[in-house]
Amino acid sequence: MRKIIILSVVLMLIGTTATAQVFKKLKKAVESSVTETNKTGLTEEEVARGLKEALSIGIEKGVNRVSKVDGYFKDPEIKILLPGEAKKVEEKLRMLGQDKLVDDAIESMNRAAEDAANGAKDIFLAAIKELTLKDVMNILRGENNAATKYLEQHTRAQLIEKFKPVIKVSLDKVGATKHWNTVFTTYNKLPFVKPVNPDLEDYVTQKAIDGLFVQIAKEEYEIRKNPVARVTDLLRKVFG
Repeated sequence: MRKIIILSVVLMLIGTTATAQVFKKLKKAVESSVTETNKTGLTEEEVARGLKEALSIGIEKGVNRVSKVDGYFKDPEIKILLPGEAKKVEEKLRMLGQDKLVDDAIESMNRAAEDAANGAKDIFLAAIKELTLKDVMNILRGENNAATKYLEQHTRAQLIEKFKPVIKVSLDKVGATKHWNTVFTTYNKLPFVKPVNPDLEDYVTQKAIDGLFVQIAKEEYEIRKNPVARVTDLLRKVFG
């Protein structure tokens, strides 16, 4: 049963494009994997290390993608907009010809998220290193976003703690705080409106982290559905 599970895991990671030759090689390796010291065999530990390495590569790519200029701002799936409770603020100001005021605030929030996103990498990588064999098997047998869900469950609190002060600095650096204050000060001075002023730091922190997990889920999907890029010795050994 253990050998069948390992074989299934490896085939799932390799994807549906595996050739008959690769299938036979893997089948033989798994069948001969009776001990951890068998140099030609494929052990559970090697499969686990292979997944961790594949996920680490995916994390690296995902974080790099969102932390570059326009990583958030030009991605409609994760672009940070004004919060829902501020929708009436945006509508009212645009009606008054204050489009640039609103647009500057939106862009600056996304710039702050891009500026801070790189700080998530170490937290994600540390979580991956802590994966147990049981965690690995659950992830491999889980849904297409099982690893992302695991990471969110085990890292979100740390991300918020680490992100918030970084976001605060980034918001000030890119002028988001100024633009935000200008938007809501302008709106709150209008007659007959109820003052609105959401927490900028908390809002951008939460949305930045949400966007990170969206991107990580995309990378996980690629790992599961497409042939793994064999860019390291370990991946070549496990998936070669």
